[in-house]
Amino acid sequence: MGLTDIKTRIAAAESAAGRQPGAVKLIAVSKVQPAERVEAVLQSGQTIFGENYVQEAAGKWPEWRQRFPGIELHMIGPLQTNKLKLALDLFDAIHTLDRPSLAQKLARHVQKTGACPQLFVQVNTGEEPQKAGILPTDADAFIADCQALDLTITGLMCIPPEDQDPAPHFRSLAGIAARNGLEGLSMGMSSDFEAAIAAGATHIRVGSAIFGARDYG
Repeated sequence: MGLTDIKTRIAAAESAAGRQPGAVKLIAVSKVQPAERVEAVLQSGQTIFGENYVQEAAGKWPEWRQRFPGIELHMIGPLQTNKLKLALDLFDAIHTLDRPSLAQKLARHVQKTGACPQLFVQVNTGEEPQKAGILPTDADAFIADCQALDLTITGLMCIPPEDQDPAPHFRSLAGIAARNGLEGLSMGMSSDFEAAIAAGATHIRVGSAIFGARDYG
């Protein structure tokens, strides 16, 4: 597997779903990957990357951004409010807006600076107690609360339970987005992104299938 193979599969999935070519953005998830692997993908022309950890991203992406123009960096891991300012300096998009306290702190920053990254509300579609995210039954109210704080919501994100068919979760997320007038759907990873594309994903998050297995050492 690799970047070229993933792009070929994305194009095939777009076609099979009757969607326009290029409708889906590929986020290459580079967390905990050796620098040489990430550089190889950068040199192949990939410009959208995802990171889970603010400190890790801060240690490597400023230098790469100087060398490779046009990089778009997405925060796809849990975001602690005490790292919010650093995250907003680094990331073009945050996919893990998952609680009122984070929304309120984001709103204060946006009102102060006038700049807002792309924001995706994380929805816990499987209602798993150990997982972050807004419950589906609370999603409409949370989205409305965010918008009342002058936060521009790009879309929704989910991570389906590992032991379940992801397709119903993707459809559920798409339904919540549709009734709230949101177009962005961040869903689908290495093992299930074709199903996500069939359900309307606009952003998929693929790591190991591009870079190889991670070594957490």
